[in-house]
Amino acid sequence: MQSVVVLLLPPIVGFDASIPPLLLGEACDDIGDRLYDVTTVGLSTGAVATTSGYGWVAEAGLEAIADADTVIVPGTRFPPARRDGILSDDVAAALASRRPDARLVSICTGAFVLGAAGVLDGRRATTHWRYADDFRRLYPDVDLDESVLFVDDGDVLTSAGLAAGIDLCLHIIRRDHGAAVANRVARHCVVPPWREGGQAQFIEHRLPVEADRSTAPTQQWALSCLAEPLTVDRLAAHARMSSRTFIRRFRAETGRAPGAWLRERRLDLARQLLETTDLSVEVIAARSGLGSADNLRHHLRTELGMAPSAYRRTFRGV
Repeated sequence: MQSVVVLLLPPIVGFDASIPPLLLGEACDDIGDRLYDVTTVGLSTGAVATTSGYGWVAEAGLEAIADADTVIVPGTRFPPARRDGILSDDVAAALASRRPDARLVSICTGAFVLGAAGVLDGRRATTHWRYADDFRRLYPDVDLDESVLFVDDGDVLTSAGLAAGIDLCLHIIRRDHGAAVANRVARHCVVPPWREGGQAQFIEHRLPVEADRSTAPTQQWALSCLAEPLTVDRLAAHARMSSRTFIRRFRAETGRAPGAWLRERRLDLARQLLETTDLSVEVIAARSGLGSADNLRHHLRTELGMAPSAYRRTFRGV
């Protein structure tokens, strides 16, 4: 079981703070054993103020950070990091005490805390788009991209605002334990099992009207027939749009070109079939729409650095 601490620096964004205990706490293997031990940590044990007027009770003090596999910092208005670009001595010492192999994660404005700790310098990261200018002013050495939902930089991961923390936690579960476990958590929480990290944050988009239809119904239809040939023209016809209009709207809504999106969804399905069935690689390639076993092997190696057999051994029966 992986140890996760959620660092609550007041005043915290309560919604952000609730995401890791709910999603990671729900992740279980096939026999129902929990995969993460999630502990909330405060400057001291007891109530932590939130931005919404209620208190959140921290289960442990800062000393718990030293033994954690993953440290998650949810959104916060913690004045030293948000206003001055620094950390208080106790928080700086606690973060410095983490194990060398510990993973650091931020949700929303929790990125300001990681920025103040210096761990984002020279790295690509994201935060809530509304606070991007403030972040750049305080942390100019960070390669900030406020247009995406989350950034996975290996041992340091950052998400955009609020609900993007759900996407990042599902991504972490999928990365650690495979697609089947992440999909079970998503179903329990009644949320989509995936939104790509590169998907746009939908900054200042106007609401669609009848003459400005969404491509979402066509996305759902495509997921039901991934084994079939799905060209842009066929997708556009289903959406009752011209191909040019469909491509433009699809990219605006997903942050991806239709072809890239289809390839990623097919690989998601192939991963799930590798984890949950004994089907041959050839059959999985056909059912997922990737065509041939060689094509499946190529994409799995490109995306994950693993052969299908190694992936199956790693994630089967998690």
